[in-house]
Amino acid sequence: MLCGWFSESFITSFVCVVLLLSADFWTVKNLSGRFLVGMRWWNFVDDDGVSHWVFESRKNSQVSRVNAHESRIFWLALILFPVIWGVFFIIALFGLKFKWLLLVLIALALNGANLYGYVKCNFGANKNISSVTTDFVRTQVLKSAFDMMSRPGSQPAANPQPTGIV
Repeated sequence: MLCGWFSESFITSFVCVVLLLSADFWTVKNLSGRFLVGMRWWNFVDDDGVSHWVFESRKNSQVSRVNAHESRIFWLALILFPVIWGVFFIIALFGLKFKWLLLVLIALALNGANLYGYVKCNFGANKNISSVTTDFVRTQVLKSAFDMMSRPGSQPAANPQPTGIV
């Protein structure tokens, strides 16, 4: 879609973008995540042919070594780029550019895999997203209820002003 600025050949553009996407996937998965946020994930297949996913994050004592600004940039980019590729998906789909749609799907798969892996690292490998959401909502509701009960009650006004509404 934007590759026409650099080359008229679809195949050259496709191969270059896939190579860059692969390099980005490997770099984010193996270097950026490890150094910027202290997380990593991988998959291995055991002797029985069963696939195992491993999600790791730094211990609480080591989290202080993570720079908050770098972490924020990492998460922003990790979430923003799948959104950008999603916009390209919509453009390619409605523009009927099906050859570019394949490239966008490859990009979404690679970026989505990294996003999924790091979200699992961040929220814990044993928890799914719905349980994390439920725990968050439960905590917020209990906190709100506690705050409501602990704050002093407001006194009604002695002489309420007329509102002029009939």
